[in-house]
Order: sequence, then structure tokens, then C-alpha cells
Amino acid sequence: MPVAHAGGPGTDGGARGAYSLGTAPALPAGGHDGAMAGLEGMEQPRGDGRAIASRWSPTVEDERAVHALETHGDPTEGEVPLPSLPESAAVARRLVQIVILRRWGLTPKLTEDAVLLVSELVGNAVRHTGARAFGLRMRHRRGWIRVEVRDPSRALPCLMPVQEMDISGRGLFLVDKLADRWGVDLLSHGKTTWFEMRVADR
Repeated sequence: MPVAHAGGPGTDGGARGAYSLGTAPALPAGGHDGAMAGLEGMEQPRGDGRAIASRWSPTVEDERAVHALETHGDPTEGEVPLPSLPESAAVARRLVQIVILRRWGLTPKLTEDAVLLVSELVGNAVRHTGARAFGLRMRHRRGWIRVEVRDPSRALPCLMPVQEMDISGRGLFLVDKLADRWGVDLLSHGKTTWFEMRVADR
């Protein structure tokens, strides 16, 4: 049952912008209403960030992605716990990367967008919940992928207007633009923030 709602019809004809209690059903219109600060500026070394950005691409599998999967676990098999530290964003990105590219065999474009969005969800969990850890989980069903970040805070985020030149506070703005659906499910202890994207299954 929605406890908050904002926004208009979604791309599938359902409502976008609803919070729901408990676990979201398989194919409902998801929703949102939250301001999430992503990881703007985090993991950027002092100096030219463009040089560092070119060292890793979310669409090119690397050894660190394999290592992340081996070390932390497979988020498609169960929730992967990660410490609430800025460096966990890189781990989460690589887990999303290797699952989408290798396990699910989906497109580089989808991978790139999902990697960006999981950074924003992790950014919120790390910077705004005061939690010691958060959980990452991924699901794939016909026509859809779903990425979830669970944290122990029940504070609901809120989507704020973003101006073109703003360099912070763009987290949920990006999620809202790139995801087909997303929302926040309140749990008895904490919440799960999630996004879903349509895919063309092979």
C-alpha cells in the first residue's frame, strides 16, 4: 500500500513515484520520492579525474570485477553485505558489471546505466543512513532486471528539483531519468531502495 506518492504515469501505464510497504510485487508500477546524494566527488583523486575514469569502464570486464564476485559473493544468489564505506561503491559497481555482462549476457549500454545508478543508491546508503553496512541484491526475470540496496534506516528519501548546473544532489534525479521504475520498500527494520530496467532478453 503506498505511503507516499508523487509523479505521473509511468512508461507502462502505471503510476511512478510510490513508496510501498514490504516487498514490491513482481511487476507493479514502482515509484519514488527521494533525494539521494550519490558519490559525486568520491573516489576521485586529486588531479585530473578524466585520466582515472579512463582506467575502468563499466562495459569492459576486468580482474577486479572477478575478484569482487569471488570475495564478496554473488548478489543474484542472495544479498551481499558491504561495509558503509566510500570504497564499497567500487565493489558494488563491479558486482553489477560482472553480473550483467557475464552472468546475464546483456548489453554494454544497460550495464553502464545500471552501474551509474547503483553508485547513486550506494551513495545514499553510505552518506545518509549512519549504517555500518548495507546489502546489495540483483534479480533478473523475463524482460526486466532489478537492483536493490537495503539499509537499516527507515528514513525516506525525497526527490528534489535539480538545476542543470547543480553538481550535487543529483542521485535520484538520475535514477528517475534512467530507470524504468524505482521505489523504496519500507521494512520492519530499514528499507530497500530499488530500480528496475527493461531488457531485451536474448
